Amino acid sequence: MRSSTTRRELLKTAAIAGTMAALPNVRAAGNSVLRVGLVGCGGRGTGAASQALAADSDVRLVAMADAFENRLQDSLDVLRKDGKISAKVDVRPEHSYVGFDAYQKLLADVDVVLLCTPPQFRPIHLKAAVEAGKHVFAEKPVAVDAPGVRSVLETCKAAKAKGLSIVSGLCLRYDNGFRETIKRIHDGAVGDVVTLFANDYRSGRWTKPRQPGDTEMRCQMRNWYNYTWLSGDFNVEQHVHFLDVCAWAMKNRYPVKAIGMGGRQSLTGPEYGQIYDHFSVVYEYDDGARLISNCRQQPGCKSDLSVQVMGTRGRAQISERRNGLKIRSGSSDWTYDGPKNEMYQTEHDELFAAVRSGKPINNGEYMAYSTLLAIMGRMAAYTGQEITWEMALNSIENLSPLRYDWDAAPPPSQIAVPGLTQFA
Repeated sequence: MRSSTTRRELLKTAAIAGTMAALPNVRAAGNSVLRVGLVGCGGRGTGAASQALAADSDVRLVAMADAFENRLQDSLDVLRKDGKISAKVDVRPEHSYVGFDAYQKLLADVDVVLLCTPPQFRPIHLKAAVEAGKHVFAEKPVAVDAPGVRSVLETCKAAKAKGLSIVSGLCLRYDNGFRETIKRIHDGAVGDVVTLFANDYRSGRWTKPRQPGDTEMRCQMRNWYNYTWLSGDFNVEQHVHFLDVCAWAMKNRYPVKAIGMGGRQSLTGPEYGQIYDHFSVVYEYDDGARLISNCRQQPGCKSDLSVQVMGTRGRAQISERRNGLKIRSGSSDWTYDGPKNEMYQTEHDELFAAVRSGKPINNGEYMAYSTLLAIMGRMAAYTGQEITWEMALNSIENLSPLRYDWDAAPPPSQIAVPGLTQFA
């Protein structure tokens, strides 16, 4: 790995690598083996690799990349021990890449890329993959700041022009029950939507102790969830799922402004980095409809992950709980009791079917704009100001470090103070 790499250099190198690696005959159909590469080998990445290998009869995992060698090897060991897919794991040592620039080396080996790193890196990795002519599974969220969102929108436009598939890790859109419930809302089951409630109440979150000899960059990378520059804060990293469900219910229409609050009340130790442990944001649409978003990560508290949709003719409950998909309209009640599916698997089933058929899927717009919806809420809570959609989309705040290197200084990790923290 190079001793020092800036974000601009990563993008420039990715563009050059993409031009050299781009294949005029992208593997899009037929019976050829589809070669898969995994970028980001944590738990979610390992799961995504497993699902990708189960999605198609003639697919092989041939390359892996991660910032940490031990994480790559741990993931590879798990996949090789899984009897259902182990025969499809063919990652040789020379195709196991480590470091901040590992993703660039992987692109020459593969047809489909699974992007599962912390979201800070998603815009750079997605851009490189599409420029190299690869189909992509992109975990959520797809950015941590507005420049990243704008980059993703441009990249997804390029993917559409190239006939490449991009499937999003916003997995609830691939759940049978959620799909049927949203369809009924779109068909008028609750009338005109006037209010949505998005709840994401969880109990605590993980941290990892500093290892002997760790630099600050290495320590923050191990604890990426707890730093805004890496995760976007948990309002972006996790709550984006149910914010996206709200956007979906609103037919991918987004609010015009937001105001909110948040802070650190329970998880206040230095091991929890700089992110908040609770948010409350009210979004307003151009027709006066409201989205009331509440999320919390505090130990010992009740969990609730759900969306409530209130309309002029009825209301809907949308959650992953048993019998959690319901619509009441007047005296009529409906509860989803149709076929269930494993949504994480369905994402990959549909991605690989699209690659085989040559009929690409492109989730680019909603995965980018729902990410921005979450970032907009963070901006409102961090600054204490009203943030419009245009302000959020055109923000110049760039959360990236000056360079990606184990000895480099991470971005400043001050905790945001509403009224003092400025919008940029």
